[in-house]
Amino acid sequence: MKREKPKGEGKKQVFSIEKIIDRFKGKKICVIGDVIADVYIFGKPYRLSREAPVVVVKYEEEVVYPGSAGNTINNLLALGAKVFPVGFIGDDNAGNRLMEYFSRYKTITMDGIVRHKGETVTKTRILAGDTHTSKQQVIRIDKDSNKPIPQKARALFIKKLAEIAPSMDAFIVSDYGHGTVDNRTIETMRDMAKDRVVVGDSRYNLSAFKGFTIITPNESEAYSLSSMDEGHDIEEAGRKIMDFMDIAALLITRGNKGMSLFLKDGKVHHIPISGTDDVTDVTGAGDTVCAALTLSLAGSADFYTASRIANYAAGIVVMKRGTATVNVQELKAVSNV
Repeated sequence: MKREKPKGEGKKQVFSIEKIIDRFKGKKICVIGDVIADVYIFGKPYRLSREAPVVVVKYEEEVVYPGSAGNTINNLLALGAKVFPVGFIGDDNAGNRLMEYFSRYKTITMDGIVRHKGETVTKTRILAGDTHTSKQQVIRIDKDSNKPIPQKARALFIKKLAEIAPSMDAFIVSDYGHGTVDNRTIETMRDMAKDRVVVGDSRYNLSAFKGFTIITPNESEAYSLSSMDEGHDIEEAGRKIMDFMDIAALLITRGNKGMSLFLKDGKVHHIPISGTDDVTDVTGAGDTVCAALTLSLAGSADFYTASRIANYAAGIVVMKRGTATVNVQELKAVSNV
């Protein structure tokens, strides 16, 4: 299934924002990237330790949510998409809990997830607070897998991606630097971008995403990609990126300054922040942006309209705690204000 020309080539029907959001349901989106386990341990501080000058936190509960590319998947599911993740999950307890989490959804197909002998990447956050107050993060402990992904698992990953790709409406490459997205995967996505929507999001390797449809760096990542310091004007940095990245569009997320969209024809759109700048938590907001942007483009939105919808989605999710999601009803309510 070929994309419906979101790049604005030629004449095409123009849909309202509400109509585009209605078209999210059932879109087939493939997410390629690092699926990790976000572990939250909640507790209540109740005394000082005798061993060290620290507070002792009494354990209350522990929950596991999908993080990184897993949060992108979660946002797509919340917005009504059919999701086809392709990635690696270890054969440990954290990996089992991730698989169990996703199994509750009927609109996700887990055939593209390769289980391998190794540890699942985890980010463990300990949050403490009294019963009737918001719990605050005390510390975060990250655990990466110490073993490289086995070649047999890597070959199976490529095979599954090749099987899934032809029927997809769009792709998201969500690269957090944990080894899922290699050069061969990037080449495959560059080829797919010739007639499909391919959205790229990478913490450390955006320069490799040349030829994708659109990339979505935050402001800091954009300055780094452009080899400019943050004293330069964002338009200067964005235009420089467009000059060498061979992409149809660039969307830079800028926190309380909103977003800046750069198009191949030279146009630049500065989109103001949606909602209040009294932000609760920015954790995972970039994943929400990718999900809403990709679904909008897959539903025939032009880049500007798709970016506005993504901006609305970000404005909702930053008012929630943790790696949260936004749903269609919330998105429609905000976009109609």
